[in-house]
Amino acid sequence: MYKRQEQGGETKAYPIQLLGYHHQVRDTVGGVAVMVTYCIVCRTGRVYSPAVDGKLEEFRLVGMDHFNAMFEDKTTKSWWRQATGEAIAGPKKGSRLEEIPSQQTTLKEWLQLHPQSLVLQADKKFEKEYGKLKGYDIGEINSTLIGSSKSSWEDKSWVIGIEAEGIAAAYDWNALKEKRIIQDTVGNLNIALVIGDDGQSFFSWNRNLNGEVLNFNSDTLNLFADDKTHSRWNAAGICVSGDMTGSKLKHEQSYQEFWHSWQSFHPQTRKVE
Repeated sequence: MYKRQEQGGETKAYPIQLLGYHHQVRDTVGGVAVMVTYCIVCRTGRVYSPAVDGKLEEFRLVGMDHFNAMFEDKTTKSWWRQATGEAIAGPKKGSRLEEIPSQQTTLKEWLQLHPQSLVLQADKKFEKEYGKLKGYDIGEINSTLIGSSKSSWEDKSWVIGIEAEGIAAAYDWNALKEKRIIQDTVGNLNIALVIGDDGQSFFSWNRNLNGEVLNFNSDTLNLFADDKTHSRWNAAGICVSGDMTGSKLKHEQSYQEFWHSWQSFHPQTRKVE
């Protein structure tokens, strides 16, 4: 599975297996500096601007807090939490790194949408280390620390988290796989959470379009129909047939992570079965 990044007309994909070992990858996307991060203990993928006070910083992994990776910047020696981008110790305490939107899909799904995308390649020096994380992305590692639970609402169960206007909601991955689409309102955000036909990729759409809120029903294996025009939409939020053909729903940020992580950093979160 891949964390994917799209900016300035350029698209790039970063394999979780590689990110999980290195914890962070520095790059540029569309000419903009990015820090692509991942914590395998929390199953949290985030992309940040590596700028602090307008200056591009260097960061190094220094440990964990609440089981989440902690980075230290070179200049101020402040410690920054990977899951939230917040500095929790040092001169920059209380500051936050700017988050850059990203999505998580399989490589196949991503390349269908962005066939010209670049993909981060493995460094041969770390082949053995990468091998230890084989199967992590699909939950096939047997480990108390980084292994996944197939049940719902256990510490290592998967959830999809969404936050809007300071209000957080967590959606059970098992329920999403069964229903294929979950529609909800978080704050003032009307969202549709959808699983791809590969059963691994997921998308979160904003259901507001042209001043109206659309509602969707599962149509076929990989298409959804809105109740307004009965147009058909794919999992990526693109209308492929009907009156709204060519329309595209706005992507809203969502995260797949372990329940213990989302709950730790969003203690007032609402659980959605």
